[in-house]
Amino acid sequence: MSSHQESPFKGKTGVKRLINAFGYSLDGLRAAYRHEDAFRQLTLLAIVLVPLALFVVPATPLARALLVASSLATLIIELFNSAIEAAVDHTSLERHPLAKRAKDMGSAAQLLGLVNLGLVWGLVLFG
Repeated sequence: MSSHQESPFKGKTGVKRLINAFGYSLDGLRAAYRHEDAFRQLTLLAIVLVPLALFVVPATPLARALLVASSLATLIIELFNSAIEAAVDHTSLERHPLAKRAKDMGSAAQLLGLVNLGLVWGLVLFG
């Protein structure tokens, strides 16, 4: 017997697990859009940038892929950042140096994602 316990929510396998996972992912996207201003703003930015990358910007297929990937990466990073913030706040709303560090690191990840977005778009558009 293992010394650690598994989550009681684990256990689904196969197609049922995939269906559940897809539903949980949609729940996460809805929650992020409903509760996180930054996620809504980045979604709107992606709604503009992704079609531009695919249909307007004169670029190679690889450059188009980089433009789309850098745009979507900011959404992915924001989902992780928001998840960290929610988990920290669930644990305790008291100020604590480790809670601040976790939140600041999530914010720093998003800053780097946005710098990456600007660099990729700048390099593709202006060489």
